[in-house]
Amino acid sequence: MAKPLLIPPQNAPIRLTIPDEGAMESLGASLAQATTGGLTVALCGTLGAGKTTLTRGFLRALGHTGTVKSPTFTVIEPYDLARGALYHFDLYRLNDPTELELLGLRDYFSPGAICLVEWPERGDGVLPALDLRVEIHYCDQGRSVDIQATTPQGSNLVETLSALLHKSNDTTQPSTPHN
Repeated sequence: MAKPLLIPPQNAPIRLTIPDEGAMESLGASLAQATTGGLTVALCGTLGAGKTTLTRGFLRALGHTGTVKSPTFTVIEPYDLARGALYHFDLYRLNDPTELELLGLRDYFSPGAICLVEWPERGDGVLPALDLRVEIHYCDQGRSVDIQATTPQGSNLVETLSALLHKSNDTTQPSTPHN
């Protein structure tokens, strides 16, 4: 499986080039490995950018062996994992952020839960604080991914993830700086 190409300086947002689907899953797995407790992650990108692929890698790293699909029509896909609850949200079809209240939003964002939220901008004003923002964009080399902490917990995760990715690159391929 291809590895993401890395380039972050310490204590900065992480910027990666993801060449293919396998590398996106690998990034999701690394993100899961860096996660130490409850976490809320915004997954941003256009349709088909790789948000659910990243989620699949995250879930596989936590031991999920079943199908991983985008909850476009169900809005929420729950996963009961050995490490605790993970909720995968897809807010694409929401007409109004207050619809989340009708779905019992507060029940899902408990302190120990991991929540991965696709299309978080559709929940503005209702979603709790997001710890991490993952922006996925199409580029000539596959995908460009920017990972930005938005809380102190997110900053800790970015530091851990950066170290994991540097270690992975040191043993598998050279790093390529991005500006």
